[in-house]
Amino acid sequence: MDKTTHEIRLANWKHLIEQCSSRPKDQTAKQWIEEHNISEKQYYYWLRKVRARAYGEMGSQGLMAPAMSKESETVFAEIPCRREENMTPLKAPAAVIHKSGATIAVSGDIPERILSQIMKEVLHA
Repeated sequence: MDKTTHEIRLANWKHLIEQCSSRPKDQTAKQWIEEHNISEKQYYYWLRKVRARAYGEMGSQGLMAPAMSKESETVFAEIPCRREENMTPLKAPAAVIHKSGATIAVSGDIPERILSQIMKEVLHA
């Protein structure tokens, strides 16, 4: 396939991929592909090609994604944590469950349905 043919096909597939991306939220890509009589293998082949082209254009314009930039620097962000005044202070646990290397401490005022669910999960762990 010559370069012009490839560019035309790439442009056509880019348009199809954009249409698939704007499909209804309750419809999967597979359903959309089948509905439009498109080969799933061809769709994903051209999706890779379109993404590679977009990524290459980002790189040539100096718009590399942060995770893919050549120089990376670790940055920490402080997350302030404030104590809500309506929170009750922690009490000593009424029960402590040890199972498979996990420890679960349960207070005496835990709702019965939650305790029941915890016990059910612990027994099946």
